[in-house]
Amino acid sequence: MSNEVKTKETVDMDPKYIIKLTVTLFITCVIVAGALGFVNSVTEGPIEAANLEKTNAALASVFQEASAPEFPELEVTGDMTAAAAGYSTTVENVYEAKDGGQTIGCAVKIVASGSQGNIEMVVGVDADGAVTGVSIVSNSETSGIGSKVMNNENGVLDQFIGKNADGGALVVGTNVDAISGATVSSRGVTAGVNGALAVAGVIG
Repeated sequence: MSNEVKTKETVDMDPKYIIKLTVTLFITCVIVAGALGFVNSVTEGPIEAANLEKTNAALASVFQEASAPEFPELEVTGDMTAAAAGYSTTVENVYEAKDGGQTIGCAVKIVASGSQGNIEMVVGVDADGAVTGVSIVSNSETSGIGSKVMNNENGVLDQFIGKNADGGALVVGTNVDAISGATVSSRGVTAGVNGALAVAGVIG
């Protein structure tokens, strides 16, 4: 039986063709990147404006008893960041809460992890270190499940009002009730509240 020897064929690519292909791909990438950048520049402003509007509404919501509320923004310090990180949360903004010029507490805009992504919320804390309210700014939780927590169904967010860090961290199933089927979402909000209380503790 004779052995057949097969040789691989080599394809000679025209250098001019390679250069043309490379330039075409580069131009395509530049055009796509430019288009995406343009879309981002167009949508970024409205998105930020909508988030600011929701944040302002959330600030007012967590201090509903204030007759003339003001929320001057405070600098987020390294200690505040570290305090929030202790509960796997990220502090975005911190505000002094005032009513008629008098300091009545603080509000913390904080981000925690939910079941489908980040949960961005504002937590109000009074001068005694007790929660005055929790308001969700943005989230991606599952409709009909985690959304029940986000929408304060059965007062799941209201249960945090009056709670503080004196007895230790708040824990779902111990001193916080969860909505059935939305435990992860409940834990996310609880983490956010714990983080906010820790930040408030740093402010003093």
